[in-house]
Amino acid sequence: MDLGLTGKVVIVTGGGSGIGAAITATLAHEGAVPVVLSRSLPAGDFWTSVKALAPDAHAIALELSDDAACARAVDEVVARFGHVDGLVNNAGANDSIGLDAGPDAFRASLERNLIHYYTLAHLVVPHLRQSRGAIVNISSKTAVTGQGGTSAYTAAKGAQLALTREWAADLARDGIRVNAVIPAEAMTPLYARWLETFDDPAARREEIERRIPLGKRMTEPEELAATVAFALSPRASHTTGQWLFVDGGYTHLDRALT
Repeated sequence: MDLGLTGKVVIVTGGGSGIGAAITATLAHEGAVPVVLSRSLPAGDFWTSVKALAPDAHAIALELSDDAACARAVDEVVARFGHVDGLVNNAGANDSIGLDAGPDAFRASLERNLIHYYTLAHLVVPHLRQSRGAIVNISSKTAVTGQGGTSAYTAAKGAQLALTREWAADLARDGIRVNAVIPAEAMTPLYARWLETFDDPAARREEIERRIPLGKRMTEPEELAATVAFALSPRASHTTGQWLFVDGGYTHLDRALT
């Protein structure tokens, strides 16, 4: 299926690592022009392969909590390409800021995980109105299940789901679609590093995978990226305000299956 993404300029926050890197690579495979906004510039074999597929792929190093830097980045993208066709709000990490951390830590976590979702959407929407583009917010199953010990991250992820519905309603008249993609247990480098904190990482991974109904395995980043690409594409032309769980049934299916 041709997703119709050829030549589409898509901004991907945190697009140089983990799920974001898979999204960037998938967009390049589909003929889109990914623009990575992240703290450090992507490099190595990953970026070489992206540039081989999408020679116009671009990257800008910035702190996403810096509103002025975000505004400059969007201006740079528009000056360079003349249009923006999509935004993938992806950057963030579970920082384990719980009830004992205090309000200052909570606010700082929201800056890292939530506020820039709004900032980038605010900056990009005027350009998406011209292109009738799309937004995809990457959330987390913790938004609907809770996790314990991570109040700030779950607050951010829940807000992202609420904003997905709010923006879909707000922007429907402009033909801009807004959807969320929700991973549960996805094997990223960050997740792998978390597993290494256990005495027996292999046993811990096996324990988690036993609870995933479909295939008894973790979700691959590329599987999440494929859903993101579809949600951005004209093939999803009448899909908006949706929370798309890509999790092997982990969040919703009966635990008797596991």
